[in-house]
Amino acid sequence: MAHLKTALTGYVSYRGREGQWAFLLHRISGLGTGLFLTIHIVDIALVYFAPQLFLEVLQLYRSTLFGIGEIFLVFCVFYHGVNGLRIALFDLKAAQRWNIPTARGSARLVLIIALVLWLPCAVWMLRSLLLHNFGLFQ
Repeated sequence: MAHLKTALTGYVSYRGREGQWAFLLHRISGLGTGLFLTIHIVDIALVYFAPQLFLEVLQLYRSTLFGIGEIFLVFCVFYHGVNGLRIALFDLKAAQRWNIPTARGSARLVLIIALVLWLPCAVWMLRSLLLHNFGLFQ
């Protein structure tokens, strides 16, 4: 338990710049994606073990709160994937050119690329959410 406290204290107290934010966002997006995959595996298993419960879970997933969470999940997937490519690139190809300005610029570029990929999806998903849950845009 002391290790967890030390880690969490370090996350909050360290005042790094883009590197710290990239690390934290990568960690959070990975945990969010992993949580989604776990829930998805369990709910798909319900089709076989409890079909009626599966239908009730589907109704829950159609709620507004889950729709908003799904929009953020897509951002998590995009950011985690693009940042993972950045990490792999620097580890495999550009380790000798790894310096603070390069790291800062690449962290910013990753965020911009993830946002550019995510925004059209977010608009499309939000429109669908508003259409199906509130009857807008008909």
